[in-house]
Amino acid sequence: MGDKHLVRFEPVGIEIEVDEDQTVLRAAAEQGIMLMHGCKEGQCASCKSFVLDGDDIELDRYSTFALPDYEKDEGFTLLCRAHVYEDVRIELLNFDEDMIRSGLPIQQAVAEVVSIEPVTHDLRHLVLRLIEPAEIKFFPGQYMDITVPGAGETRSFSMANVSSREDGRLEFVIKVYPGGLFSSFLDTRLAVGDRLDITGPFGVFTLREAHDERIVFVGGGAGLAPILGLLRSIAERGIERPAVFYYGARTRRDLCFGPELRALEATIKDFRYVPALSEEDGAGWDGETGLVTDVLKRHETDLKGAHAYVCGPPPMVEAAMAALTALGVEEKRIYFDKFTTTGGED
Repeated sequence: MGDKHLVRFEPVGIEIEVDEDQTVLRAAAEQGIMLMHGCKEGQCASCKSFVLDGDDIELDRYSTFALPDYEKDEGFTLLCRAHVYEDVRIELLNFDEDMIRSGLPIQQAVAEVVSIEPVTHDLRHLVLRLIEPAEIKFFPGQYMDITVPGAGETRSFSMANVSSREDGRLEFVIKVYPGGLFSSFLDTRLAVGDRLDITGPFGVFTLREAHDERIVFVGGGAGLAPILGLLRSIAERGIERPAVFYYGARTRRDLCFGPELRALEATIKDFRYVPALSEEDGAGWDGETGLVTDVLKRHETDLKGAHAYVCGPPPMVEAAMAALTALGVEEKRIYFDKFTTTGGED
C-alpha cells in the first residue's frame, strides 16, 4: 500500500482518504460513497470531474474520447482512473447528493454457478449462489465485478434480480462477444458447480424515489439486465408510477424474457413493454419496427417531468439521451449505464 492523501469533494463537502495505489473512485466506493460512474475503464466519462486544488494526479490508461487532451489540460479528470499523490479538492460535475451518502460497502465474495442458460443466440442467463458470505446487499440496477479465473482480470455485469437476501442468488444477463475474455470462458469452460470470485456492489443505475413522476426505460442487448431488476423491484414494492420500457433488438431471435415482461404489464399499474426490431425478419412480426430511439419518438410527444433510465451499447445510450432531452426530459433526470467493452472484448 502507498501513502494516503485527503480528497475533498465539492460542492457536497465530503472528505475521504485515498491510498496512492487506489483510484479515487475505488477508494470512495470502499468507504460507502456512491459517486457517479459507469464503465470504470476510462471510456464513458460518467465520472468526469474538475480538479480545483492539487496537481500531483496521475491517470491509468483511458480513452481520449472520454477525456480529450484539452480537457485534461484545463483540469478535468476521470475519477475511475485517477491516483492522487497529494491532498486534492475535486468538484463533482454529475452527482446526486442523496445517493452519494447512501452507498453500500463493497464486499468480496465467492459464488457457485447454479445455471448457465442461453436466452438468445448471444445472450446467456447466468445464475450464481453466494457461498461466502451468504448475502450481499445491493440496490437493484447495480453490478458486480467477476474475476476471470486464470486471467487476473475482472469483468462487470449488472444484476437482474432484486436481492440476494432469501436464497443468496445473483442473476446476470451476459452478451457473448467473439473472442471476448469472459465470453469465451463462459461458453466453453464455465460449468455448474464451479466457483467464481466476485466483488461489489458498484454502480448508480438505481431507482430514484419520486412521488408519481412517469418512468421511461430504454434498453438494448444485455442492457435488459439492470432494467429487469428495476422493474422487478417496482413490482415487488408495489410502486404505482406510470412506466414504459422500450427495448431495442435486431430480430425476434434477439428478444428474451418476453413472457415475464408481459406478465409485469399486469402486475405493475400502468406499465407497458414495447419491444422494437430494427431488422424485419419475415416471421410475421406485428410489433414496432425501426431503431428503438425512433420508436420512442413515434410513441412519445411530451416527457416533461419524466424520469428516464437508459442502458445498453454506447451509441444507443447517446441517441436515446438526445431523443429524451428533445422530448422534454431534464438531463439531470436521465440515468444511464453504457455497456462499454474492454479492448474489443466483453
